[in-house]
Amino acid sequence: MSAAIFPRIELNGEAASADDLRHLVQTNYGHFTAFRVENGMVRGLDLHLDRLQHATRELFASELDRERVRAWVRRAVAGETRELSVRVNVFARALDRERLDQPVAADVLVIVAPASTPATTPLRVKSFRYTRDLPAIKHVGTLPLFHHRRRARQAGCDDALFVDADGRISEGSVWNIGFVDRDGGIVWPDAPQLDGVSMQLLKAGLARAGMRSITRTIRLADLGEFRAAFFTNATTPVRSIASIDAHDLDVDDDAFAMLGRCHGSESLQLP
Repeated sequence: MSAAIFPRIELNGEAASADDLRHLVQTNYGHFTAFRVENGMVRGLDLHLDRLQHATRELFASELDRERVRAWVRRAVAGETRELSVRVNVFARALDRERLDQPVAADVLVIVAPASTPATTPLRVKSFRYTRDLPAIKHVGTLPLFHHRRRARQAGCDDALFVDADGRISEGSVWNIGFVDRDGGIVWPDAPQLDGVSMQLLKAGLARAGMRSITRTIRLADLGEFRAAFFTNATTPVRSIASIDAHDLDVDDDAFAMLGRCHGSESLQLP
């Protein structure tokens, strides 16, 4: 695969045409996952496939063949040694908006592009009272996420952090958040959120390393209990958060290096 043909866009294992993509524009209903490919392999691939299968059952009442999805990803990244960014969108061209209660077979769109360099600058985030619809699903309804990020940037911050109706910190715009407590343990918020693959890999790596990692309610008023906080998603496994609203946090390089090692301890998988 040469750089000249990026991005590569394939539908159900074949090159996608403009007409194939028309449904994505006309009906914003579906879900996706995104990951990095390193030397043709993916960290946490099984977790991404689990996510896609679960959401397909929830949104389309049908089964997604994970082995076919693996084959389509393998085809789309074949021959590349560069790090890649892959997005797998699941939608249904056969979806009838007048019969949404009926099961429908899903289509799978694989988009491949060169991976971006993960950002390292500590983030300043602004909190907003907001909870995503169907927070457990990585669905395509992303307008509110980017609108809140825009509002955060208009206020002089970098990104948005969400707090639910009960005042609990949940997740960022397109990322999960974790905290480092005063004793060096890792604490995750328990409010409704997407169970991000990067977060799952970090939790598993922490368990393997014998490091303390717990999940509990965290409110904005509790920020003084923590010395540091971090952003995590598929693009950037660990990124420091410098502040939440007016509350400053330390940049704990030792803790973040440990988290990076925990994330990297998960084996890469071939599609």
